[in-house]
Amino acid sequence: MSQALGTPPAASARPEPHGTDLAALAARHGLTVSGARPPLGAYVRQLWGRRHFILAFSQAKLTAQYSKAKLGQLWQVATPLLNAAVYFFIFGLLLGARKGIPSDVYVPFLVTGVFVFTFTQSSVLAGVRAISGNLGLVRALHFPRASLPISFALQQLQQLLFSMIVLVVVMIGFKSYPDASWLLVIPALALQFVFNTGLALIFARMGSKTPDLAQLMPFVLRTWMYASGVMFSIPAMLEDKNVPAWLADVLQWNPAAIYMDLVRFALIDKYDASYLPPHVWAFALGWAVVAGAVGFVYFWKAEERYGRG
Repeated sequence: MSQALGTPPAASARPEPHGTDLAALAARHGLTVSGARPPLGAYVRQLWGRRHFILAFSQAKLTAQYSKAKLGQLWQVATPLLNAAVYFFIFGLLLGARKGIPSDVYVPFLVTGVFVFTFTQSSVLAGVRAISGNLGLVRALHFPRASLPISFALQQLQQLLFSMIVLVVVMIGFKSYPDASWLLVIPALALQFVFNTGLALIFARMGSKTPDLAQLMPFVLRTWMYASGVMFSIPAMLEDKNVPAWLADVLQWNPAAIYMDLVRFALIDKYDASYLPPHVWAFALGWAVVAGAVGFVYFWKAEERYGRG
């Protein structure tokens, strides 16, 4: 009777489009899955397009870091200096870690090591919390998530450059005066920044799913610091020890030790090439390229999963 009255045919007479038909329809009109991971090349271009945001975000974080402290930004320098003073008392005076290093070189040696290692340490710790600590931003806005760990690594670089003013004063105070070798600090810190950024990207992805990693990392980084020659010369300390050759090589060629040695070599007059392991610049470049490339791709692979669940 409904057909006789001119009622339109039942809805079942018009077949629903299949999923593949819907996908084809969306593709035909340029529609994509919301939050889908872009191709690697497109992702790099998106990051470059957000370069002003990355720089501004890092500067804002740096300014806000000590905003509630009375000394403000001076803590950027005071904290590593106080650490260096504690290490000098414990390792330099009580434990005799100055072995193999002239007494007038040990203080700049130690301060340089603390400042340079803190650069890596802070970048990793900030990277662990880059996603998990900024979920509101991640969920509210669409942008390449790698902007966050890169921005945090850039923040630590700016903090180190601010601290370099004090490091220069320490060098001059211990009679290591500026010369052409100081220019080597630029490529050394540039390579370390790439290495640190790669680590920050790796731990940002790991920390996004495992927030407890932020509690574990300080212990891991402290162990790394003690094994990297921050407070002592690795070759001098191993000289009389019955240590396998491969272990000595691992300690000397670990990236933290490599970047500290390069900055020390550049700034300290009496810290000559005899303190450096062979092929030190090649290792510095290799660590930076491997960590930077692996970290970036590893982070990009999970781009669509950040902030979900």
